[in-house]
Amino acid sequence: MTLSVETLQDRYGHLAGIDLLRPVIEGGVAGEVALTSSFGAESAVLLHMAATIDPDVPVIFLDTGKLFPETLSYHEELVIRFGLTDVRTRRPALPDLRGRDPDGVLHRTGPDGCCSLRKTEPLGRALKGFDGWISGRKRFQATNRADVPVFENDAGRIKINPLATFTAKDVADYARDHDLPPHPLVADGYLSIGCAPCTTPVKAGEDVRTGRWRGRDKTECGIHFTANGRPLRQVVGTV
Repeated sequence: MTLSVETLQDRYGHLAGIDLLRPVIEGGVAGEVALTSSFGAESAVLLHMAATIDPDVPVIFLDTGKLFPETLSYHEELVIRFGLTDVRTRRPALPDLRGRDPDGVLHRTGPDGCCSLRKTEPLGRALKGFDGWISGRKRFQATNRADVPVFENDAGRIKINPLATFTAKDVADYARDHDLPPHPLVADGYLSIGCAPCTTPVKAGEDVRTGRWRGRDKTECGIHFTANGRPLRQVVGTV
């Protein structure tokens, strides 16, 4: 039986990482859930935790058609290494691409529309039939993620953020302790990795996600929502 967000928070909100994932994946306390992963800079940590519990957990991977080749290779490497058996690659619908981004340059003129076409809408279709989804968001990543809850309501589903309270050191320590392979672009300063046209390396002292949509009034793709149900796209006060 799916518990309410309030009950989940009361019973399990003090947990983090694999300790939180066990009742979610094994115990089904949030109903049928899927894990979403970008197979980006920090993705190996959450994927490894989930695979340790159950390698059959559904994993949704959004292939936007604009990802770095290194991300696609990393995706293949982690799937094999962790023994994940139910990775569901979802892409934007071809009719939508032909009608709204026929030249593939929408990211230049309408980045919000591009993210909706290539990420938000495919994710919405992929999550049909699931009661909840597991996200890798962390509070340290950016100003607008500083209050990420462990459990939250999200468009009628329960979103679980098992790494919400993890620090950058916690992530690095877990990756080291379990000998997890890094994303190949991390060595070049890419600390948050999305689509190639909209991702740049991060400079010393910048938020992890500053390299996303650099120079634009945008820092989120729109798949995450605020408490009032509005898409998160902007970090106030972040250049």
